[in-house]
Amino acid sequence: MTRKNHLLSAVAIGLSVVVFVVPFAFIVLTAVKDQQQASLLDFSWPAHFQPVRNFIDVVEARDYMLIIAFINSTILTAASVAVLVVLSAMVAFVLQRRRTRWTGLINFMVLAGLIIPPAVVPTIWVLQKLGLFRTMPGLIMIEVAFGLSFCVLLFRAFISTIPRELDEAAIIDGAGPLRLFFRVILPLLRSVIVTVVVVQSVFVFNDFTNPLYFLPGDENATVQLTLYNFSSQFTTQYNLLFMNILLITIPPLIMFLFFNRRIVAGMTAGAIKG
Repeated sequence: MTRKNHLLSAVAIGLSVVVFVVPFAFIVLTAVKDQQQASLLDFSWPAHFQPVRNFIDVVEARDYMLIIAFINSTILTAASVAVLVVLSAMVAFVLQRRRTRWTGLINFMVLAGLIIPPAVVPTIWVLQKLGLFRTMPGLIMIEVAFGLSFCVLLFRAFISTIPRELDEAAIIDGAGPLRLFFRVILPLLRSVIVTVVVVQSVFVFNDFTNPLYFLPGDENATVQLTLYNFSSQFTTQYNLLFMNILLITIPPLIMFLFFNRRIVAGMTAGAIKG
């Protein structure tokens, strides 16, 4: 049995190396090559290392577009995740604690948000009617709407493990609905909040399609859209393209490495306590 477990562990580690480490190593090696060698797109050691030059060229491209994109992505990520945490926790609390004739329909709509793909053209039409198309608040609303179902399910699973006696004790002490939620319930959701913050931050920061559809324009570019800076119909600067990929991959990678244990703990907290 022990040998079998060791064999499965070795296979899992080998697959992880092939799927994650090898592509990342290819990105790093290509990012430090010169343009001629990078255009070969082979897995080889660089003949001439030029990481500093490639880094400067990427940062300075199109009037420092990468820096503007990092600012836009940071604002988008911070605002979207903050709204998601508060809103989804409140929705999950109400759904878990109050049972009405509409609960089944609302649960179906929450699950539908995970299954049904978003409709781009009608969403653009709605944003245009609201005057939010090509605006940061409009994109923040889109990110919140698309991530709400997943976050509600996470929070609801954990809230189901919190005894109702806490609610009753707070109400007896004179706490209103908002005070009950923010003073009693929300502090108990710390592990799930960390999970939601990390997972949704990585998702929003790495999002490519939503900024492309709903926030067009160079001045509104997010980090993922800067990949177009070095790729065109007839030529591609692969050394700069992969340096750009490396730069926009590092922040979410660092966040995930630091908080991966907290993510697992938050994802399984409701199941373990339940």
